[in-house]
Amino acid sequence: MRVLVTRAREGADRLSSRLREAGFEPIECPLVRIEPLRGVRFQTAGYDWLVLTSRVAVREARRCLEGPWPKVAAVGPGTAEALREIGVEPAYVPDVHSQAGLVAGFPSGPGSVLFAGAEGASMALAEALAADFVPLYRTVESPSTSLPAAELAVVASASAARALSVFGEQVPPCVSIGPSTSAAARQAGLRVVAEARASDLDGLIQAVTMAASRLSHS
Repeated sequence: MRVLVTRAREGADRLSSRLREAGFEPIECPLVRIEPLRGVRFQTAGYDWLVLTSRVAVREARRCLEGPWPKVAAVGPGTAEALREIGVEPAYVPDVHSQAGLVAGFPSGPGSVLFAGAEGASMALAEALAADFVPLYRTVESPSTSLPAAELAVVASASAARALSVFGEQVPPCVSIGPSTSAAARQAGLRVVAEARASDLDGLIQAVTMAASRLSHS
């Protein structure tokens, strides 16, 4: 089964590799790109925790952070792996790899928290942890001129969902990385047939497998 990979090139190769391992044929069609925000610098003095929810956030935090790293909370194993690759051991990785899971299991009495991520990110996590927020990068829609044929499409951001929606009836059923992306996809008129329980590669692969099974039996 052919699966459209619509995420930015920075993360497409990892997802494509996992899809192949699971028996799918990934077709990379990046519909968004990552733009680092220029001139951004931040310090964590006075903060007990830094919360990061993606590999891109880790990369950009490393670029922009001035001073020592505080305790870091990573949303899942992919983010944790990216931290370890730069020599930072995450102090907390939730059992449920999603923003909701991170909030639910966050250590009690966390003190002051800083959430660093994408410009325009949902503030639900920041509000739940009473965290300050610093934007490090933006996800920009980069529509393709054509859409390859596929049986499923993976959308990992609201921007990708909006960029995909311009193709109208050509768009296959979609697998979403999480609730906020699902909501944006449906608002854009896309048909979401599965949603990752964990906002990471494992969760996406499980959701794609579930969606493929449903389609093959429909």
